[in-house]
Amino acid sequence: MTPLVLPLRCLFLFVLLTVAAFSVRAAGDPAAAGMNAERVASIAERLNAYVKEGYIPGAVTLVQRKGVLAQVEAVGWQDIEAGKPMRTDSIFQIMSMSKPIAGVAAMMMAEEGKLRLNDPVEKLLPEFRGQWMIESRTESSRVLKKPARPVTIRDLMTHTSGLSGGAPPGIAELLSKMDRTLAEAVAIYAQQPLEFEPGSRWLYSNPGIATLGRLVEVASGLSYEEFLTKRIFQPLGMSDSSIVLPVEKRNRLAAIYTSAAGKPVKAGEMALGGDAMKFRPDAKYSGPEYAVYSTARDMAAFYQMMLDRGTYNGRRLLSPASVELMTKVHTGELKAGWVAGTGFGLTWEVTKDPLGEALYLSSGTFHHGGAFGTFGWVDPQKDLVGVFLIQWSGNRQDVRDAFIAMTGAAVEAAPAVR
Repeated sequence: MTPLVLPLRCLFLFVLLTVAAFSVRAAGDPAAAGMNAERVASIAERLNAYVKEGYIPGAVTLVQRKGVLAQVEAVGWQDIEAGKPMRTDSIFQIMSMSKPIAGVAAMMMAEEGKLRLNDPVEKLLPEFRGQWMIESRTESSRVLKKPARPVTIRDLMTHTSGLSGGAPPGIAELLSKMDRTLAEAVAIYAQQPLEFEPGSRWLYSNPGIATLGRLVEVASGLSYEEFLTKRIFQPLGMSDSSIVLPVEKRNRLAAIYTSAAGKPVKAGEMALGGDAMKFRPDAKYSGPEYAVYSTARDMAAFYQMMLDRGTYNGRRLLSPASVELMTKVHTGELKAGWVAGTGFGLTWEVTKDPLGEALYLSSGTFHHGGAFGTFGWVDPQKDLVGVFLIQWSGNRQDVRDAFIAMTGAAVEAAPAVR
């Protein structure tokens, strides 16, 4: 029999993925958070099984209830080839989890009277004046007409604007190359015809949230990056959150993986944001729809602020009225959202019926995911915040859903006061 000979690199990867899965647990007190400690501990066991199978490279999870940290844990590998274990402070490209951050920025401007949610976008961005809409199309032609009304800021925030889902021809590689400024990209988006009458349908729109970020720039007089840093990240203590990753933090960035021949391999240049391990060289685009780097603890602070109706550590960022407005369903009976049984609020997806509750998310839970499998949620009924961070280019929703369900099943009534 011919002996099996593996190249050294393949052997190294095989060993990494088949040894006992690596995990790091930081301080957490499930009992103080009103959660079952054994069930909370079983979360890491389940996720480690996925790592050992090579189904995910690694993950960081965090659960916080009643303002008390119940669990924060890292499993698997931040970088398989480099032999770097995942850390609880590993930095992730959170992708579309960035969108509600843009929403909070816009609400801050609304609270200051610098924009109104029902105002036409063209009021602050004149490049949107005279926009057309596609009435009909064939393979070789399109018939255009004027929409019944212009796109509003609220339309952008609910993904009912009619703006397309992705970048148009000519800048189709923007989200990977990030080679134009936000102002330049939005000026191009403004020249594209709408897909439908504003407010009549739901279509998830990256250009729509990019436009929202540009509105924040115009209303505030700050660049989008400056606004997030000064108005959101610093007040919340989100010290590891940014759009440009500092050089000294690059060693904590989790690599993006995809599957090849049933094994995880690093994603390449065409991933959103480009090759992750090149750290977005020469990027100009601030990407309100997807460009934030962050950690589990930083995102938990953002979510806790929303759960606490706009305050964090005694400091108010948003009014309770704004939080309530953002987290109620605005899309009515339109088919909206990615998760079954949901509608859309203002940049948040909102659980609204038993179909959504089957995921162990209470009615009224608001949440958002991201392209690399990231997900975060706020469940006001359970007084709970959850964060799930992986870097996988492809579908791993089953892993995310397992974490959500196991978290929900670990919730217990608050212990009686003795």
